[in-house]
Amino acid sequence: MLGFAADRLFADPRRFHPVAGFGQLAAATESLTYRDQRPAGAVHAAALIAGAAGAGLLIGRAGVLGTAAATWTVLGGTSLVRTGTRMADHLDAGDLEGARALLPSLCGRDPASLDADGLARAALESIAENTSDATVAPLFWGGVAGVPGLLGYRAVNTLDAMIGYRNERYLRFGWAAARIDDLANLVPARAAGLLTAAAAPTVGGRPGDAIRAWRRDAKAHPSPNAGVAEASMAGALGVQLGGRTEYPHGVENRPVLGAGPAPTTADLRRAVRISAAVQAGAAISSAVLAVAVGQLRRDLRLSRLRGSRG
Repeated sequence: MLGFAADRLFADPRRFHPVAGFGQLAAATESLTYRDQRPAGAVHAAALIAGAAGAGLLIGRAGVLGTAAATWTVLGGTSLVRTGTRMADHLDAGDLEGARALLPSLCGRDPASLDADGLARAALESIAENTSDATVAPLFWGGVAGVPGLLGYRAVNTLDAMIGYRNERYLRFGWAAARIDDLANLVPARAAGLLTAAAAPTVGGRPGDAIRAWRRDAKAHPSPNAGVAEASMAGALGVQLGGRTEYPHGVENRPVLGAGPAPTTADLRRAVRISAAVQAGAAISSAVLAVAVGQLRRDLRLSRLRGSRG
């Protein structure tokens, strides 16, 4: 909870961000490990993830302050909310160039090809997905596995963002990183969907609409996890997401998620409010989860101790 509060107060560090440092290490390691083969990519991912989790074991020994610092390091929720608000401000002011310049900090789409509606939709979809990836998932794994879970998950997610692409270079080398990220986000993405549905009334939406959109549309999305986050957000807002999506590497026709009009800048601001509510709910839930996991571990230790004495 202290780490979550630090993220709320200070957002991401502007300089010397540990996640950026991990990314630089991963890039340097890739220059040594790269082969156009799945096994090489699996070894690359496993070594870096294990290293991050191992660092988490050491940091966890620092107690509350170590846990708080690690939590602050891996969270990106406040920066996400602020960036979404800035995007809405640019669009409301008619500043398309400013909005296009800001979009790469949210997602990897081609901003030059997008008009105001396209920018609003791209930002909204990114906020939905990254609310799960940047807050709910790291908090979930922190609740389950402490600081090793926090840092290990952030390593997984960073590697997926770096090499988890289906292009010529990474189709095989990045396969393991992408699959590990899919597995790591299976539970958190669905927790994010439930929290999004619960937060829908804060922006005039209905939880039932979010759940229906999730159940009806998420399975058509190419990602087993992003589809849940985006479909539940679309249902909570009463808008339609998906459709033609342009990336630097080409055009994808994404499935339609939700039912209603295309999102506007006002809907983007509503999505930001839902994101903030989901993040708060995830922080409280992860704290409860951490207490429950800790109690379970204590009970198991006592049970083994009694068994050995008996």
